Amino acid sequence: MDLAYFWYEGARLMLSPARVAADVTRHSLRHPGNPAAYTPYARSIAAGCEMFERVTRRYGKPAFGLDETVVEGERVPVTERIVWERPFCRVIAFDRGFLRRPAEPQPKLLIVAPMSGHYATLLRGTVEAMLPSHEVYITDWTDARMVPLTAGGFDLDTYIDYLMEMFRDLGPDLHVMAVCQPAVPVIAAVAVMEAQNSPGLPVSITLMGGPIDTRRSPTAVNCLAQERGAGWFERNCITFVPPIYPGAWRRVYPGFFQLSGFMAMNLDRHVTAHADMFDHLVKGDGDSAEKHREFYDEYLAVMDLTAEFYLQTVRTVFVDHALPQGTMMHRGAPVDLSAIRRCAILAVEGENDDISGVGQTRAALDLTPNLPEARKAYHLQTGVGHYGVFNGKRYRAVIAPRIAAFIREMAGKTATVPHLRRVV
Repeated sequence: MDLAYFWYEGARLMLSPARVAADVTRHSLRHPGNPAAYTPYARSIAAGCEMFERVTRRYGKPAFGLDETVVEGERVPVTERIVWERPFCRVIAFDRGFLRRPAEPQPKLLIVAPMSGHYATLLRGTVEAMLPSHEVYITDWTDARMVPLTAGGFDLDTYIDYLMEMFRDLGPDLHVMAVCQPAVPVIAAVAVMEAQNSPGLPVSITLMGGPIDTRRSPTAVNCLAQERGAGWFERNCITFVPPIYPGAWRRVYPGFFQLSGFMAMNLDRHVTAHADMFDHLVKGDGDSAEKHREFYDEYLAVMDLTAEFYLQTVRTVFVDHALPQGTMMHRGAPVDLSAIRRCAILAVEGENDDISGVGQTRAALDLTPNLPEARKAYHLQTGVGHYGVFNGKRYRAVIAPRIAAFIREMAGKTATVPHLRRVV
């Protein structure tokens, strides 16, 4: 697998002339001045050319594109600002340009996007739903192929270090939302901070469809990792970044490998979706075709992960079940969830989640015996899968308001549990 990335880039290069030819043909056959553009034959050829171009394209990082929101009935502009930055991540603040400030201060919310192949823009809808009532920040993880080797490595320990720095720098009175993969490092960071009586502890964390304990309702993804083990993934999924990128010779789990796995999980659905798009293009159904483009422009945009982070995550979370078994370590010290006594926890799950099964996220509430029950909450959303936990109609109508209510409730409560004594 060491040279897989080189073969991939070589194949892309060889396909470039064909992609250009297909794009030129598509535009010429759709030009209003071309009489043939209105014939079924021309529309079929143009549709085929677009499908070929899209299938062979490498999709770049999308933009959030959140230009405005409505706060207390007032439509206000939204601008992005970087407020924290390290080699492998930056934090983006969504600043709202108020003409008049809200009647009451709004809670600060850090959304920790998953570092699992897709860019943070996958959570565009997640951010959009929280903007009217929160001061929103989001982690924007960096594509590993763009980080030079001189910047050092990035593993699960580094991830937790980053989170603790963010919590301290964005605090006080910070609330955190972890979507899927970051549920484990987020609760681990909170446990470490609680044990050290560290400043900047979040007021609450919301864990959404996260693999806290993958022994509960194991999914196909969980079973695959358990059966294969971290060694198999290292032998078959890790390769070097080619020298055409800033991160040349960094060992990574490449985005194109991840994308092939994503597609294989629901291959029939993706084949049907592309066949439907072809039909829409031939029939001239521009609205339906544009919806397909919007979804797949996001879905097919993937990023590389560092090998050390990926392999450590597979081993810790999916093979050893280290967090629920109490054997997870951070910088040589145990991650003890029983140390959590002040930071409130809301666990959110989807009834039909085929990535993180029902009960895997709720396990966080069982593993924190010293956190008062009044600071714990659980929400199981019926009728949604993994994606629906953080996006879509039910997220906007039910889940987001539930999270907002939990944040308001916890913001109004002061934890009465005494701070843990720092161990030296």
